[in-house]
Amino acid sequence: MDKPMAGRMRLYYDCTMMPRKTCFVARHIDAPVDFVRVHLGKGENRAPAFRALNPNGKVPVLVDGDVTLWESDAIMVHIANRVGSDIWPAAPRDQVEVLRWLSWAAHEFNPQAGTLYFEHVIRSDFGLGLVDVAVEAAALKRVRKGLAVLEAHLADRDMLVGSGLTVADVAVAITFPYADRAGIPLADFPAVERWHERLAQNDAWLAPFPPVPASAA
Repeated sequence: MDKPMAGRMRLYYDCTMMPRKTCFVARHIDAPVDFVRVHLGKGENRAPAFRALNPNGKVPVLVDGDVTLWESDAIMVHIANRVGSDIWPAAPRDQVEVLRWLSWAAHEFNPQAGTLYFEHVIRSDFGLGLVDVAVEAAALKRVRKGLAVLEAHLADRDMLVGSGLTVADVAVAITFPYADRAGIPLADFPAVERWHERLAQNDAWLAPFPPVPASAA
């Protein structure tokens, strides 16, 4: 699936959950990407110049020549296609399976796991007050249901689709590096935990963001 690469892309990100997906993919497949940090805590995402790139005022955003993309799943696929990486599989049947898991992650699992991430990580990191225990409890109940779905699917396989890493694994597991802080009970689901341990063997999975120079920290 070789494909020539043109010029470099610019990936706008901050060190939060959705940009983490795109930064991981870019670093994992060594894509020609220049990383541009947008500090959400400083309100840089609300600047007119950034709003011109993404009217939603959110990261990530990818600029590739005359193409500007927002939404992390689309960006992951675009980067993979640019490099010719099988992290976005070539076979149509596998693509459909990947899309199924991307949809499940976006609409079923990550809204709940992301709530735990928000309550325990974002609230703390951005000074947004105490955990809403009622919201947390409701999200945790739904997260356990989602983890049970994953547990059954992963009982006899290493990855979600096929035998190798795809963007489906990235999208579904993106909250798991925060599991301890967010209270996501991976230890109760051994097949899921083993799957995440396999992902964590990739250095970029646990450290996807570019190093921040001391002068810019």
